[in-house]
Amino acid sequence: MSHDAAQSPRQASLQLEIVSAEAALFSGPVHRVTLKGVDGELGILPGHSPLLTPVLPGVARFLPEGRQEEDFLYVSGGMVEVQPDRTIVLADTALRSEEIDEEAAREAERRAREIMEESVLFSDRDAAHAELLRALAQLKVVEHARRMARGKKDTA
Repeated sequence: MSHDAAQSPRQASLQLEIVSAEAALFSGPVHRVTLKGVDGELGILPGHSPLLTPVLPGVARFLPEGRQEEDFLYVSGGMVEVQPDRTIVLADTALRSEEIDEEAAREAERRAREIMEESVLFSDRDAAHAELLRALAQLKVVEHARRMARGKKDTA
């Protein structure tokens, strides 16, 4: 075995499918997937135990095979099915960064924070908190895309 092969062993991968009612957003081999499940952040690696669980609104992160940087998508909720060699995310809605209305997300964040500070009703504050989490997840996807674009400019 060459010295280079010893330094960089082939990393295992699994097949990832991310689909919504509107479109298939990603299909391909990845080294890992991270998304928000009902019991917290769910990290999925090749060989993961079979699992079927709801996905909460948040950021789905995955490292495509052959890449150094993770991709980010906003997922509004749905289900994930995990098998040792395949993961399928069935999203209610899933958005790429270019599909997110950044101004609307910033306005939703502002409104949610305002309601959380001013409302005396727990139900209003809970709904505002959920909206805040959705807006922050969308803004995280947009910011990641900006960082990636800046990184590409720096290497060009």
